[in-house]
Amino acid sequence: MTDLTNLGVAAIRDGVRDGSFTAREVAEGFIANVSAATALNAFLVETPDHALAAADAADAARAKGETLKPLAGVPIGMKDLFCTKGVTTTAASHILGGFTPEYESTVSANLWDAGAGMLGKLNMDQFAMGSSNETSAFGNVISPWRRSDGGNAALAPGGSSGGSSAAIAARLCPAATGTDTGGSIRQPAAFTGISGIKPTYGRCSRWGTIAFASSLDQAGPMARDVRDCAIMLGAMSGFDAKDATSLDLPVPAWEAGLSSDLNGKRVGIPKEYRVDNMPPEIEALWQQGIDWLKDAGAEIVEVSLPHTKYALPAYYIIAPAEASSNLARYDGVRYGLRDLPEGANLQDMYAATRADGFGDEVKRRIMIGTYVLSAGYYDAYFTQASKIRTLIARDFEQAWAKCDVLLTPTAPSAAFALGEKSADPIAMYLNDVFTVPSSLAGLPAMSVPGGLDHAGLPLGLQIIGKPLDEQGVLNAGLALEERAGFVARAERWW
Repeated sequence: MTDLTNLGVAAIRDGVRDGSFTAREVAEGFIANVSAATALNAFLVETPDHALAAADAADAARAKGETLKPLAGVPIGMKDLFCTKGVTTTAASHILGGFTPEYESTVSANLWDAGAGMLGKLNMDQFAMGSSNETSAFGNVISPWRRSDGGNAALAPGGSSGGSSAAIAARLCPAATGTDTGGSIRQPAAFTGISGIKPTYGRCSRWGTIAFASSLDQAGPMARDVRDCAIMLGAMSGFDAKDATSLDLPVPAWEAGLSSDLNGKRVGIPKEYRVDNMPPEIEALWQQGIDWLKDAGAEIVEVSLPHTKYALPAYYIIAPAEASSNLARYDGVRYGLRDLPEGANLQDMYAATRADGFGDEVKRRIMIGTYVLSAGYYDAYFTQASKIRTLIARDFEQAWAKCDVLLTPTAPSAAFALGEKSADPIAMYLNDVFTVPSSLAGLPAMSVPGGLDHAGLPLGLQIIGKPLDEQGVLNAGLALEERAGFVARAERWW
């Protein structure tokens, strides 16, 4: 029998349904892989009992001749930003050390209702703040990839969903949840040679998901390929009355609608994404992606998004501002860490708890956010950034008059070594240069692997779509996937 851990979501689902193997066999295979890959530090908590219980339920249902649930027999990883009832949830921060929710996030509940099982909680950048998974309070996630040109440095798996990307690439799970505020699904997907989609803002409920920047945060799936992302997204999405920003719309049948035929579709190439000092390999892959979409029947048109150059600075005002507000709730009073020095008053406790509980990057963003919201600076910074956000969204609206989707690179480079950029926050923030604009506009966007760089590391291509047009994004992604024929995988070293 083929190693079941080499199978993706669709293959596992279909194999369990037709009796090619049992769901327990699948779960046991992935549980063994998770236990054997602790060197990657991808999982913060392992939950084999949850995965086995879901598997046994799927096998029992099949034995009785019952119709199986959409994800019956599929074990997945859960990013530690999603609250899971009875299972520790920390957002990879000491300030939530030992926090065990008494409730389930809507996204995770939807997945369990669909029959999925949980292999464990995945490591991440603390409170989803980071692009390399180096800000976790529980240690770096290490990418399963290594450079083929002689360098053996440990590489970043991307962030903030670095545990998710590393686990999928290392065959520790067939799929995982991620969250994307400014690129935290797409950039790690590109770094590790997998696929990931951020849906339209509001497609997936934010209830029970620990907040970073509420007007930007959006859950989405990460998986081996486009079809698996479509299946996962279908299970994760849906209206939730507990989330005021949730879209009260039916969930489309994205998997059934998959088609790589792009005849009659127009693909826009934004000229502003040709940034200075872009590596030649990124430029070449982008051109290759254009040729692939032409081959799929699409018409290629050039478009302009003139306010793109302001997107990154606007994002790093808006996101920290919202973070400073959201993270004010972590004060040592109600849950999580409480640091109470002898003789301390209430204010001292607040200060000590937050100083000890938050990491450097989280503190940096809280301070930036507090500054830009303060009296005398609000209009100069936050108001101006909000105006820029409106202009960026307008740029996209005008572009849709000329095209159906946009094609860009996902990230400005392949994966970098751990420690290579962490000392320079600006260099780290620049990793989001291609992903942030669509986040500010709330648009669906996806990364699919397109090829390898000179050192044998994955490079991704990004598709950006119109609001609510996840189908168009998935279809263009499928067209790229079929033509790229990306089959490279990290060689096992852990």
